[in-house]
Amino acid sequence: MSHTALQRELKKHFGFSDFKGLQEPVIENLLEGKNSFVIMPTGGGKSLCYQLPALISSGTAIVVSPLIALMKNQVDAIRGISYQTGIAHVLNSSLTKTAIQQVKSDITEGITKLLYVAPESLVKEDTIEFLKTVNLSFLAIDEAHCISEWGHDFRPEYRNLRIMLQKIKKNLPIIALTATATPKVQEDILKNLKISDATLFKASFNRPNLYYEVQPKTENVESDIIRFVKQNEGKSGIIYCLSRKKVEKLAQTLQVNNIKAIPYHAGLDNKTRARNQDLFLTEDFDVVVATIAFGMGIDKPDVRFVIHHDIPKSIESYYQETGRAGRDGGEGHCLAFYSYEDIEKLEKFMSGKPVAEQEIGFELLNEMVAFAETSISRRKFILHYFGEEYDNVNGLGGDMDDNMRFPKKQIEAKDELKLLIETVKETRELFKSKELVRTLLGESNAIINSHKTSELGIFGKGKDKRASFWMAMIRQAIVAKFLSKEIETYGLVKITEKGREFSKSPYSFLMTEDHDFAAHRNVSYSNKKNSVADENLLKLLKGLRKNVADKARVPPYTVFQENSLEDMSFKYPITQEELKNINGVGEGKAQKYGVKFLELIQSYVEENEIVRPNDLVVKSTGANSALKLYMIQSVDRKLPLDDIAAAKGMNMMKFVEEMETIVFSGTKLNINYWVDELLDEDQQEELYKYFMEAETDAISTALEEFEGEYEEEDIRLYRIKFMSEVAN
Repeated sequence: MSHTALQRELKKHFGFSDFKGLQEPVIENLLEGKNSFVIMPTGGGKSLCYQLPALISSGTAIVVSPLIALMKNQVDAIRGISYQTGIAHVLNSSLTKTAIQQVKSDITEGITKLLYVAPESLVKEDTIEFLKTVNLSFLAIDEAHCISEWGHDFRPEYRNLRIMLQKIKKNLPIIALTATATPKVQEDILKNLKISDATLFKASFNRPNLYYEVQPKTENVESDIIRFVKQNEGKSGIIYCLSRKKVEKLAQTLQVNNIKAIPYHAGLDNKTRARNQDLFLTEDFDVVVATIAFGMGIDKPDVRFVIHHDIPKSIESYYQETGRAGRDGGEGHCLAFYSYEDIEKLEKFMSGKPVAEQEIGFELLNEMVAFAETSISRRKFILHYFGEEYDNVNGLGGDMDDNMRFPKKQIEAKDELKLLIETVKETRELFKSKELVRTLLGESNAIINSHKTSELGIFGKGKDKRASFWMAMIRQAIVAKFLSKEIETYGLVKITEKGREFSKSPYSFLMTEDHDFAAHRNVSYSNKKNSVADENLLKLLKGLRKNVADKARVPPYTVFQENSLEDMSFKYPITQEELKNINGVGEGKAQKYGVKFLELIQSYVEENEIVRPNDLVVKSTGANSALKLYMIQSVDRKLPLDDIAAAKGMNMMKFVEEMETIVFSGTKLNINYWVDELLDEDQQEELYKYFMEAETDAISTALEEFEGEYEEEDIRLYRIKFMSEVAN
């Protein structure tokens, strides 16, 4: 078909005047009946490479796809450009018998041009028998990286596609497409499908409009995410989490903080998943919080940010997921939160898998760690991983990552690189990165001992540097092509020709040390106390608390506890709603004492021109409200406290802590019926007098004062009674 005729078909079916990138040569190749292998980044327009040929060819094209969400989205899109709903169909296990009959009828009558199927549906005998009887145009395999066991998303059923094709007994042209394939994965796909003659169409993996950033993940990650989303208000974004539970929790937290967010994961029923996907696509909601089940094939061009709450399992996953941002060429901010604890969790998940699968999984994970911790260009790192050369100075998007915008100081490391290459050579290229680092530091383990490495002259020669320095050196030497590492050898480090030449005649090599994310492991805001509180405001709040307490003739701590004042002096609440989100302040306390404190804070903020950190006022989801209600109702019914605790699977001390949380927030709990059984009148009077006169309600101080006269549990229970009656 001529260029003009193809353009006419493109305009007729999709409304576009021109093809994008490699689309036209791919389509021409397929229409000529030749096999094609297409590697094109997310947003490059892969789908059109098989959709347009299917629409203008005789017969039905089979499109193999791994996810229901992807299939639904594409079928809806194709139906949207045609007057016939039967032009595209999905065939999977969720269809009723009637629906399956309709699909088969439309194919037989020549109405259906695209049939989307999951690989497991395609290999069923009845499907194969049916496909033998109808006119087929070609086989398209989307997300073809699923074929390769060396890839990040290996699906065994994908490896049976060639067998299925042989059973149909039709010599169909094959087009395999993927957005993420390392050279090894590419080789595996071609071999498995037996299409070594396929024409390779490989677009650049570079997405110059995307900005890559990695931040340390702390206990305040939800606050960090809320701040980022609020700074990008009204923009579409995807937030990825590894677990369904985290997806639900984070979506709820965003919702109560006035962010239009919905959850999406495989645990939701099909109807809810489809509805939530549509709500995001139609922009009724700005943010979708999802597991990796979301996004493959989702055609939303204006996603402006992709956040990884948890670090992904591989660079392929990261690249594919971040690739959903800025598909229209506009802004795309890719922010990942990283902590090594997440990596350790992922390693534990892999521990039950077959050894070979574990080895591959660990190696993919190590590459992700290297990407997160590197201080060189993140774009260069990603492109090198996919086997693509990139010039950071002249290449598009060269400054579009945190490491390039805020570079670390470079140091001369010619001698260290020479020592590293020498170490790889001396250990006969048999070690992975971790063993090489141990060898340089002079540290033994079972592998090093088995190779008698400690007897070599290079053993311990690099112990003047830290392990992190040598790990950074290895990673940067690989990107600079002095060394290489291949996944099929599970990460063994080899010397390249360039490395051998350098070893003979060394020259200047500049490196930067990796980021030390361990240094960022900070405690939660509530534990930082004075280190983050506004000391001047704290002093004023304590003064006001004393005045309020004196007038009410109660101890100051019964008005607001110390940690509540510290939280106020950090977050500057100026409304009742904000005050209720302060640590230890419930609705009762906010109403009873809040007004004067809010007036003081408002006045202080205005006088000192303070910019309030609104993003840190993170509202709770109220996840414990059901437990709280159960406890209050049970106490009102005067049920034995130990029975209430047992009913919720708690020991008595944990139950007392939960009651303290309720009471300290300003809610009354009448536990007199229980305390009266534990303590006689004189004991209660003694404890009442103590708490009325004490400067603090700290249990440790009370235990010291009474020198073992009372059990800790008894004092805590009396304090709950005291706070309920005096403070609330």
